[in-house]
Amino acid sequence: MDVMERIRQQVESNPVLIYMKGTPQFPQCGFSSRAAQALQACNVDFAYVNVLADPEVFENLPRFANWPTFPQIYIDGELIGGCDITLELFQKGDLQKMTEKAAAKAGTDAPQ
Repeated sequence: MDVMERIRQQVESNPVLIYMKGTPQFPQCGFSSRAAQALQACNVDFAYVNVLADPEVFENLPRFANWPTFPQIYIDGELIGGCDITLELFQKGDLQKMTEKAAAKAGTDAPQ
């Protein structure tokens, strides 16, 4: 499968998705760490892709949505942005609403 098609499928099949350096449990950069923490604080399941473990995604994701940096957060199939935008949305209470709406639409619950 073409890498761009694989990225598209990941984005479309996960209500909340973060492309990050490392994992939420072991982030490999501060920006990825802060963005993942904001998503975790929303108490909604989210998927992640460790771009350091997938060189094809690391190389091609910036072209997918014309966003040059990591992390990249997608909610309900749309690019929300990177760390700064995610933290701003979280501080305003909007990230929680967005993730809850996407999870409800997809029929997923908060993590146990």
